Amino acid sequence: MAAVDLGPDLGIEAAAQLKSLLEPHLKTRRSVVLSADDVSRIHGASMQLLYAFVRERTLSGRKTRLDGADPKLVAAARTLGMTETLGLEDAR
Repeated sequence: MAAVDLGPDLGIEAAAQLKSLLEPHLKTRRSVVLSADDVSRIHGASMQLLYAFVRERTLSGRKTRLDGADPKLVAAARTLGMTETLGLEDAR
């Protein structure tokens, strides 16, 4: 299993860095756990990257899990209709 720490800033300025962080894990067959424990800032661009990453891995039969989602991240996912894909439908 590969663990990826998303860090505290998922603002628009961090979107390119997030893409670089996720890209090496896109095709790996190992399960990937995205740690969102420290996320304190979120922007739609980063949410779209997370969504695309998880969706692509899911469609390829690869397991991906988002752990420790901050309430702000869960709220953003709900607003954008991403909770099911991101596995946050039961998160509060």
